[in-house]
Amino acid sequence: MYSRRNFLKQSLLYLPLGSIALRMPEKPKITALTKGLGFHWFGYYDKLQTDPSDRFILGMKARFEGRSPRPDDVIEIGMIDTKKRNKWIHLSESRSWGWQQGCMLQWIPGSDREIIWNDRQNEFFVSRIMDVKTGKLRTLPMPVYALSPDGKSAVCTDFARLQNMRPGYGYPGVIDYHSTKKAPEETGIFRLDLETGEKKLIISYAEAAAINAGDENLQDYWHWFNHLLVNPSGTRFTFLHRWRKEMGERNERASRGFITRMFTADMNGENRYIIDPSGYTSHFVWKNDNQICAWTRPSGMDNGFYLLEDFKGNPQPVGKGIMEVNGHNTYVPNTADQWILNDTYPRGEERKQTLYLFNTADQRRIDLGHFAAPSRYTGEWRCDLHAKCTRDGKQVIFDSTHEGKGRQIYMMDISRFVEG
Repeated sequence: MYSRRNFLKQSLLYLPLGSIALRMPEKPKITALTKGLGFHWFGYYDKLQTDPSDRFILGMKARFEGRSPRPDDVIEIGMIDTKKRNKWIHLSESRSWGWQQGCMLQWIPGSDREIIWNDRQNEFFVSRIMDVKTGKLRTLPMPVYALSPDGKSAVCTDFARLQNMRPGYGYPGVIDYHSTKKAPEETGIFRLDLETGEKKLIISYAEAAAINAGDENLQDYWHWFNHLLVNPSGTRFTFLHRWRKEMGERNERASRGFITRMFTADMNGENRYIIDPSGYTSHFVWKNDNQICAWTRPSGMDNGFYLLEDFKGNPQPVGKGIMEVNGHNTYVPNTADQWILNDTYPRGEERKQTLYLFNTADQRRIDLGHFAAPSRYTGEWRCDLHAKCTRDGKQVIFDSTHEGKGRQIYMMDISRFVEG
């Protein structure tokens, strides 16, 4: 019998929390994909973590936590076999990595057997491509940042300079040969051919610095590039151009004192457009070839997520009053961009990180869970959830420290919320 009690229980799914945010009567089941010796994570949220079948899940393993990586620190590259009780399969290792973005480990788009990650060979940063079925390995002459959707090329930046300008996002172990130059013309953003290894400088720091920010001349600032991402069809990419007046101490460089603007450009570096000149661009994702959903603060508007349109700007609020804090936002695959997956940084005395879904059509928010982060996970070695979906859009994979076992990789089923 469908009792009044059952009716009320089911109705909780649509009960407003505050204004429009919603709580669920039952939280999704969470599965720990890694455990035991070592600390496991994947890092940034805009990479392909699973193979096309969603069976194999990539990850990294470190033997320590709580400090910055040193040049001699090696991490293990592996993958989890979800068809064999989440067995950890050792693949290789890397000497170029950070706690936030790892070593840019990811599946190469269009392939069910090749993965790529960044490494260091002698005194140079490189990238490795491995066939996980045969173990065959090849090396490319520079590290990658973001891959094109066809899996044939990548856009890259200078990780030695990135480490010098914002420690924790580049890699230690290689000298920044341009450290005395505020806007070097010899380095910047490169395009790398993943088949031939041919590389080409397509946007230099000097070129970006020559473009004024409004009426302000930027020649006297220190410049770097961060967070490159290619659009869904591979025709254009976006990146953050950042600058600061003074170098400052290492900790100051890592977290504050810089200004940001977001560019888009063709894959050859031409037809550049400042899609967000506000100075506040943070996390973002391409919604389609022409629109980017980003956390920012457009001129005369509040902090929040906005849709920005290529060659127009025209910021339009997304989730206003619901997605109220900065987080790592992505669109759930196979939902026609109706669902956004997002997270928060630690909040409150219990330092809980919230993982949630937001429905763009009816403005619903569903909180999937709240995960406490111990206070020692701060600064450069914090553990953000960095949630991302499997390719079918039915599962969410995230990094967390909530069980007190160090950073580990977890998965939850969201199919009942995003389907139908």
